[in-house]
Amino acid sequence: MKLKVLQPSLWSIWLSGFILIGLSIYATQNLPTFDKDPPKNNKFNDNGPRIAIFTAPGPFTGSLRSRQSLAIRSWLGLSPQITVVLFSQDPSVVDFAANFGSRLLVEPNIDFTFLGTPFFHSMVARAQAFTSDISVLIDPETILLSDFISTVNYAYKIEHDWLLVASSRNVSNFPFYLSDDGKYWLRKDGKRVTTREFQEIFDQSLQWNLCEGRMLMAWNSRELPLHNGVLPPFLYGKGIHNSWVISEASSCGFRFVFDASWTISSFSLNDPDHLSNQSGAGSPVSDADKRSWESIGNSHLGTLYGSSFFLEVDYSVQAKLSKCDGQHLFVNTTEGNVYPVIYERLSSWKGKILHPWRLKKLMACVDHNKSLNRKLDCSLTDQLKPLTPLDFPFSLESLLSVIADKNKTIVLAVAGYSYRDMLMSWVCRLRRLRVTNFLVCALDYETYQFSILQGLPVFSDPSAPSNISFNDCHFGTKCFQRVTKVKSKIVLQILKLGYNVLLSDVDVYWFRNPLPVLYTFGPSVLAAQSDEYKVTGPINLPRRLNSGFYFARSDSSTIAAMEKVVKHAAMSGLSEQPSFYDTLCGEGGSNRMGDNRCVEPETNLTIHFLDRSLFPNGAYLGLWQKKNVRRACGKKGCLVLHNNWISGRLKKLERQILSGLWAYDIGTRMCMQRWHRTRLTSIF
Repeated sequence: MKLKVLQPSLWSIWLSGFILIGLSIYATQNLPTFDKDPPKNNKFNDNGPRIAIFTAPGPFTGSLRSRQSLAIRSWLGLSPQITVVLFSQDPSVVDFAANFGSRLLVEPNIDFTFLGTPFFHSMVARAQAFTSDISVLIDPETILLSDFISTVNYAYKIEHDWLLVASSRNVSNFPFYLSDDGKYWLRKDGKRVTTREFQEIFDQSLQWNLCEGRMLMAWNSRELPLHNGVLPPFLYGKGIHNSWVISEASSCGFRFVFDASWTISSFSLNDPDHLSNQSGAGSPVSDADKRSWESIGNSHLGTLYGSSFFLEVDYSVQAKLSKCDGQHLFVNTTEGNVYPVIYERLSSWKGKILHPWRLKKLMACVDHNKSLNRKLDCSLTDQLKPLTPLDFPFSLESLLSVIADKNKTIVLAVAGYSYRDMLMSWVCRLRRLRVTNFLVCALDYETYQFSILQGLPVFSDPSAPSNISFNDCHFGTKCFQRVTKVKSKIVLQILKLGYNVLLSDVDVYWFRNPLPVLYTFGPSVLAAQSDEYKVTGPINLPRRLNSGFYFARSDSSTIAAMEKVVKHAAMSGLSEQPSFYDTLCGEGGSNRMGDNRCVEPETNLTIHFLDRSLFPNGAYLGLWQKKNVRRACGKKGCLVLHNNWISGRLKKLERQILSGLWAYDIGTRMCMQRWHRTRLTSIF
């Protein structure tokens, strides 16, 4: 009886509960999105999002020091959450950064040209690997005001991945200065500058840096990439890298792309005596030559990468961020719609138009901004003239004067296009070891083009053979014989110009810089790697001199002996390697002295066969077959390891890559750094 009485009550309670649950779900689903918390990885901390600003300054000297210093101090003064990273290898930049503590960092471990100009794609990759909530790329002379912080804070609350761009203005007359702590702009009388005074300055300067390099780009650091595909190796400040990124980001649709030029007050001071974005350390090469080489290189990226973008592009950002009536607004540039920005989900914008009277008022404000004569779409058609041949303006002599170290020594590599990836791995390894005095001799026009686009100091040899096989140019082939004879002629030419030469094949992996050891050999000594594979016994046996790694000084004995080698090789049907041994050590080893030397009697040149524990060849002790090649070589104290005694280009590449002795990311065309997320693309 009690159960029968309770049943209606229980059903009533259950029914009420279901109704309440339904109402709760309904109410939750209909709450406005700005009442919801931002995504978990988009939450503010107490001081706002962490912002990392990246730039590549020039040397801190003269008036450039003043302008760059002012800009950087203006950034740091905006928020304690800002960290600035300077991409540079210049000592003056390091000295400047030392005055600001941990909030101003110098990053030298990206890719630079041999003239010191950073590669834009390497800058972007480093920025993406940096731990921050928002990443910003900006010109080193662009000054930011406080509305930069309010704008990126608004953008940070968007529940979507985004890319923000903003053009800066050129200002000729700027009578204000920054307080010591960088937080306030002051007049000459020491009083703070008002917003109206800033506006008066901007109203007088209607010049915008539209399609130039001085454009700010910022993005939230989340999972989605900025664009699809591989960013070409643009030189920072020399080409159309900003337009490329904006166009690709807009077309791929990974991120919401918008122009915040109307809400971010950014400007640079005009200086007719300074050419913008001339990053890099000083050198004896003229600025005219520097610009010519770098401009030529960037104009040919379309040919290298085969992208239709380089033919004609008009990029239009998806929306513009404007500040009217005290609030930030997104303006759809094609439909003329206006949306409030605060916390709005981008997916919910469609059809969310404001009331007509409100829309009319805000569009009037937007139209006023448009009246600034800004053309937001940058056509690149006029910038890309018909391609001209890649004529490098530097002679061998001028390159030597720039590249050689204080001992007048250069490291020479000779390579053809089939070995371009191994060449770059060799270059990247030398860069990691801070060896900058290397020079590349291109055996073909393709290698010459490739090296220019990779920022290498390169020259072409007109006497090099033109019919070099891509896959069939390994040891013992006719192609190999023709190629090797070029190397000794180039070395002789450089020696006669007064420079010492360390000739290193690109399949020689450098664990450490061997030059300090090689310098211990005095004049009239040619130090060469031994090709002997037996563990015991003499290492100067007949034809065991390896002509792929040797150090030659520019002295009379060495030059005379090298002339004999070149002459002998020209008459031989073999490669140059037998000519080295037969000429210097005598046929059958008649000029041998002990177990590791030879003396050429006519020139009195001593040939020293290098210790194989320090300079092992590819067959010695089976080092390449060890499970951990690096560790095995480390125990022996190896300075270098030659990847020879193996036949075939593909087998050589496979062995070196699988061993871990590889320093180049083929997919991104960048040197692999400790921070680099490696993405090796198959090349076999």
